[in-house]
Amino acid sequence: MKTFLLKWREWSNHKYLPLVIILITAICMFFLIIDNVKEKQYDIKLFQLSPETIRSVKTTEDTVKTKEEREKVEKNVLPVYEFQEETADNQAAIIGSIFDNVIAVKDKTVREDDTDEASFKLDQLKKEMVILTENASYVRLSDESLAVLLNQTSETLNQSKDILMTLVSSLLSEPILTEDLSEKKMEMQQKIVQRFDHSEDYMNVLSSIARMSIVETELENEVLTKLRIEQAIASVEPTRILQGQILVQKGEIIDREVYRQLELLGMLTNKTSSKPIIGTMLFVLLTMWVIYVQTTIRLEKTIDRSKALIVVSFSLIVSVLMMKVLQIVSNNFDVLIGFLFPAGMVSMLVYILVNERAAFIASFVSAAYAGIVFQEGYSTVFQMEFSLYILFGGIAGIYALQRLNNNSQILRSSLIVSSVNILFITFYLLMTKTTYEFTDIGFYIGAAVLAGILSGALTIGILPFFESTFGILSTMRLIELSNPNHPLLKKILTETPGTYHHSVMVANLAEAACEAIGVNGLLARVGCYYHDIGKTNRPEFFIENQMNGYNPHDNLPPEASRDIIIAHAVQGANILRKNKMPKEIVDIAEQHHGTSLLKFFYHKAKEQHDSVDEEEFRYPGPKPQMKENAIISVADSVEAAVRAMKEPSGEKIHTVIQSIIKDKLQDGQFDECDLSLKEIKKMEESFCTTMKGVYHSRIEYPK
Repeated sequence: MKTFLLKWREWSNHKYLPLVIILITAICMFFLIIDNVKEKQYDIKLFQLSPETIRSVKTTEDTVKTKEEREKVEKNVLPVYEFQEETADNQAAIIGSIFDNVIAVKDKTVREDDTDEASFKLDQLKKEMVILTENASYVRLSDESLAVLLNQTSETLNQSKDILMTLVSSLLSEPILTEDLSEKKMEMQQKIVQRFDHSEDYMNVLSSIARMSIVETELENEVLTKLRIEQAIASVEPTRILQGQILVQKGEIIDREVYRQLELLGMLTNKTSSKPIIGTMLFVLLTMWVIYVQTTIRLEKTIDRSKALIVVSFSLIVSVLMMKVLQIVSNNFDVLIGFLFPAGMVSMLVYILVNERAAFIASFVSAAYAGIVFQEGYSTVFQMEFSLYILFGGIAGIYALQRLNNNSQILRSSLIVSSVNILFITFYLLMTKTTYEFTDIGFYIGAAVLAGILSGALTIGILPFFESTFGILSTMRLIELSNPNHPLLKKILTETPGTYHHSVMVANLAEAACEAIGVNGLLARVGCYYHDIGKTNRPEFFIENQMNGYNPHDNLPPEASRDIIIAHAVQGANILRKNKMPKEIVDIAEQHHGTSLLKFFYHKAKEQHDSVDEEEFRYPGPKPQMKENAIISVADSVEAAVRAMKEPSGEKIHTVIQSIIKDKLQDGQFDECDLSLKEIKKMEESFCTTMKGVYHSRIEYPK
């Protein structure tokens, strides 16, 4: 353990140590919770019997089913048709053009060199029909049909043209779809038979022309149809596999559909998803960032950042380990045994060892991890009831400790945590829709009480570990050390009562000054109680313990007196170390004189012989390393100097205090404790205020 402490002290001030601590904590947290966020997977094959009832571990879209539904909807969408009013006139105009071309060719004069009149006219008509076919949606007639038309009289052709145009216009004025064409052409065929009475050949040609003129009058609008399809597809809700949905019952066959769903959900061992791992990493990084910022960057300068970070990190790791144990054994119970977790432990530990801000942050982060660790099979990402339970319990622990002052009372603060736990449990039982038996209610109330008691008990149990292993001096420990019944304080009181009174006065001075500049006043007070314990070895050689005006230094050479006086700092530190007192208290005893000069005996020795080395009459030090130590060193000198004054007044006190501070400043006693001039000024003002309050003028009572 000693080797570890030595190495810890070497590393404790390293600038990268907080980052190392936060990295180690992040790794621990990641591996502790990764199993809670990994999706459950099965090593099963197609067409084997399901070993258990398998439920979906998450809600996800079934893309295959969604695609099938959308294809089905797309097929059922009816095309958008538009009626073409101009079709009737166009088709009638084509019929008119056919007959007009026939009549024109028929009436055309034949040239003398054209020996075959019929053949010549047929060729001319074919050319006209080619031109008509290129400019209109018209199917060419056969040569036989054209020849039949040329054989008719102009009167017959004109009459046929008018009737056909009327019949086609009438029929095409109604909506006709592609699928209706056959029926409409048959209808036109019947009308031709009813209206015309010509030769069979001519009737066939008329029927052909009429049938070819019957076309769709309602055409599909592809743009509107596409838009309708898109709207229909968009209205189809994605098919989802819901979290907790039963995919297959125990003993049923894993068919292709079930196997496909398991594969889609990543629940097969050959379909591991990296998303939970990445999500866990992001969550851990986020919580570690919060801890790092709150326990290092925004921490008070008087608190060791590395130690604070270790307290928070270690507390969280221990709490998550406890959560994991409860979560693992929870499957063996029908009740939620997670409510047994000591909700106030983390916040109480951090509050005692660090400060209130860090305690709130640690409580918040602990609650966040609880939500993940205690989540059950098919719930959401967080199990909210456990997160809130631990958060409220943690806040209750902080509130309870604000009004308590020693370790023995921590267990009493557990009752406050238990009370808050019971209130939350009551809320939980009332809000859930489950019907609880009397035994279940009894368990939950008992769990709330036990969790509160465990919070205090574990806090008391873990505190000594931090204090001894990492040298962390807690507020509770300082309060215990300030108890007048402490053996060392009793030793000072009984063996050196004058020193004890002096120490109490110095403690009042130092505490007020420390609080004025924002450093640890309680540490200064407790350190003052013990700073002169070295005087118990030879109390009669110190003026505050001398009776009847006898001073043994009058009969000693200055060198001997020097050794006795200087030794009390070193001997005091040794006594404190032997009694395993905290390092901070030992440092105060060792450093409260720094390397200052023992002026009285130095000048006395110099009067006897000039060749006196000043360094031989200085305390061995070291100089004060902390602001509290420097303030105590000044307070010690101020109390002694003012007490030695015959008629202290406010002005005299102020002058003496200024002189002492100036002397120590010029002597370099503050060089290693980072005291600023502004803080020194505040310290001076605090000393003046306190001492003037002690040595105020009094009313002289009559005899």
